[in-house]
Amino acid sequence: MTKYVFVTGGVVSGLGKGIVAASLGRLLKLRGYKVAAQKFDPYMNIDPGTMNPTQHGEVFVTHDGAETDLDLGHYERFIDENLTRFSNLTSGKVYWSVLNKERAGEYLGQTVQIIPHVTNEIKSFIQKNVEETGADVLITEIGGTIGDIESQPFLEAIRQFSLEVGRKNCLFIHVCLVPYISGSDEYKSKPAQHSTKELQAMGISPDIIITRSDSDCGDAIRKKIALFCNVKEDCVISNTTADCLYEVPIMLHNNGLDKVVCRELGLKNKCDLSPWKAMVNDIHSRKGTVHIAIVGKYVSLHDSYLSIVESINHASYACHTNVQLHWIDSEGITRQNAAEKLAGVQGVLIPGGFGTRGTEGMIEACRYARENGVPYFGICLGMQIAVIEFARNVAGIKDATSGEFSKSGSHVIDLMPDQNGKRMGGTMRLGAYPCVIKQGTYMAKAYGKDLIEERHRHRYEFNNSFRAKLEEAGLTISGTSPDGNIVETVEAPSKGFFIGVQFHPEFTSRPNRANPIFRDFVAAAKEYKI
Repeated sequence: MTKYVFVTGGVVSGLGKGIVAASLGRLLKLRGYKVAAQKFDPYMNIDPGTMNPTQHGEVFVTHDGAETDLDLGHYERFIDENLTRFSNLTSGKVYWSVLNKERAGEYLGQTVQIIPHVTNEIKSFIQKNVEETGADVLITEIGGTIGDIESQPFLEAIRQFSLEVGRKNCLFIHVCLVPYISGSDEYKSKPAQHSTKELQAMGISPDIIITRSDSDCGDAIRKKIALFCNVKEDCVISNTTADCLYEVPIMLHNNGLDKVVCRELGLKNKCDLSPWKAMVNDIHSRKGTVHIAIVGKYVSLHDSYLSIVESINHASYACHTNVQLHWIDSEGITRQNAAEKLAGVQGVLIPGGFGTRGTEGMIEACRYARENGVPYFGICLGMQIAVIEFARNVAGIKDATSGEFSKSGSHVIDLMPDQNGKRMGGTMRLGAYPCVIKQGTYMAKAYGKDLIEERHRHRYEFNNSFRAKLEEAGLTISGTSPDGNIVETVEAPSKGFFIGVQFHPEFTSRPNRANPIFRDFVAAAKEYKI
């Protein structure tokens, strides 16, 4: 019988429910169980694909091509399992499905209501995830905060679901803020009490309460929360701020989380944390610092590039060095100030993005890196920027641009043929595609094999009409689709590491298994002398 864990949050958003869910997933996997995870988001968008990254952070793409919430990135990095299209559900997707069924007559003339039609749709999604993954344990995070009107159908659905599968097979974890009041020098349990009361009013009594605070709130507070919230004392688990994200599973294990979860669900296996502890020890043994610039248009919210940041961290673990990131708004870079803006960095990374804003600054940052031998790594838009910069400044195509940026000029980057006339949401080239690697290139050195598979999210691509001219000027096409038609990666003549990739390698990087290109990029930056 599959076991189900539901994680909710109270008091305020941003408490780290996703990290708790991901950490528990890792701990259960270390006990030998097959774990799957999913996120329910209450917003009305069908998925995050059309949302501005500065509002909601990055869009994480699964292997099978679903555009999902960034928390799924945490799940994959911690649990090390590829998630699926059944791993993220929004209110918009639920209502869209229900209304389409109503239009098709599937409800046989019934009055369509939140209960049972919307809640049944949500419960069906839970079951489909288990059918797809064959998981022993499915961990589901409910987005938002208890009390939000948007999340009520999800809470009602999981209340019903717990009755249907039996409470012995279902566990509710509630993550609450326990604030510290400096004036009285004490932690306060009342917000957690009120939040739990709100959850109980929805018919859900949490089995475990996670207290979120910067430091340990103390046994007295935990006992008080246990008493007033009607949970066992050892089921109030402290979750404090950690120096490193990957310390959290160890902290939660030491505080008894997986022990009480297994006790309450009747799971028996022991947890072997030694591989994870060894990885964390390696993280803390890094020496020196490498300075890397992330040049982008969404740098006001670092979560816009969350998987990239984590992939750089993973690479730094593999290279045994610390990394200091320099966030540079591409709108502020010009040919005149590029050297000043990028002074002191040992690597330049230009990530993905959409639209024309800030692209000229990216081109100048790319030019500076190429001409000065600073290791360069362009991802998706960053690869397209590298092609445009090379076309303008090396191949002599002075009006080189992208069809996304301008209707006029030489479109060395242009819309993919199958993208013409398509609407925005969910219509890009999405998910994992194969790439054949050319021998003797940086790509070949990084991956050590001829055929790889990485995840995509793009609408524009390298325009083959300019392929011969750019190759004659020295651009190396180092990776293509198996039929050779789609350019996947490029490398430019430079004094150092210089790669642009159309795919998103950050989605497959893991803390104990850094993506090869990120690893080699950080290694090259480490060797670069300022």
